[in-house]
Amino acid sequence: MSEPIVFVTTMQIHEGKLEQFKEGSQKAMAWAEANGPQLMQGVYIDEEEMRAHGFQLHRDSESILSWWQVGDPHIQDVMQHITVTRVDIYGRPSDAVMEGMRRLSGTGATLTVTPRLTGFSRFQGGA
Repeated sequence: MSEPIVFVTTMQIHEGKLEQFKEGSQKAMAWAEANGPQLMQGVYIDEEEMRAHGFQLHRDSESILSWWQVGDPHIQDVMQHITVTRVDIYGRPSDAVMEGMRRLSGTGATLTVTPRLTGFSRFQGGA
């Protein structure tokens, strides 16, 4: 059974790169809104701590894999200005998604997965 999956990513913004991060994030978000498979996506920023948190809500693992294929070129303007320090996944991602996430955690990011106990969605076709 497919179920929604939530990604929460914690990023440390590189010193002197705040404005470039903001500009890259806004550009990538506009592209994702028009073209990405996510149901929801957002970026929150703590400028004082130079830390940002991004979230993505995906319908299922296939949505995540699709995003990785089409979205990668559009997030490079963001990735060059940050270090991912943590990724929290809520839901049950597929083995293919977990393999991709393990590669990221190999760069030093902490990775957690918390399976959903119960819930509902009002999105059309959601679990």
